[in-house]
Amino acid sequence: MLETTQKNTIKINSEKFGELEIDKKVIFNFISPILGFDDLTQYALIDYKPDSPFKWLQSIEQEDLAFPITLCSYFQIDYSFDIPDKEAKELEIENPDDVLVFNIANIPSSDPNSATINMLAPIVVNLRNNKAMQIVLKNTNFEVRHKLFKDDSDKC
Repeated sequence: MLETTQKNTIKINSEKFGELEIDKKVIFNFISPILGFDDLTQYALIDYKPDSPFKWLQSIEQEDLAFPITLCSYFQIDYSFDIPDKEAKELEIENPDDVLVFNIANIPSSDPNSATINMLAPIVVNLRNNKAMQIVLKNTNFEVRHKLFKDDSDKC
């Protein structure tokens, strides 16, 4: 599944996208796994459709696993939280500008306009060292299934 190519890229096979050549700069090392996927620690950020607000977090180790993800800012959702000290230390965060926060999306193929995102357990990435983890936020009103579209006038 994994083949090293040029110095800065690797080739992987993805069930969803076929063979991909991935820049190592967009491979994230999860120091704490995504919930339910304890054995998988490396994911690549895939920009399958450049004009889409959704990207894919493709497992390097399991070719049939890819999560649709997005940024709350794409949808003008007010979303801010403090990263707990323990997790910030594990991610080696020194500067808030180095942090990127993704949310896993659930986009039903039968009704894309009922898409939701998980705001309770964001994916936090330190762009300086590509360390990542999913953090379950505590003492918050954020939802696991936050609706992206409020009515029929907002379409995917």
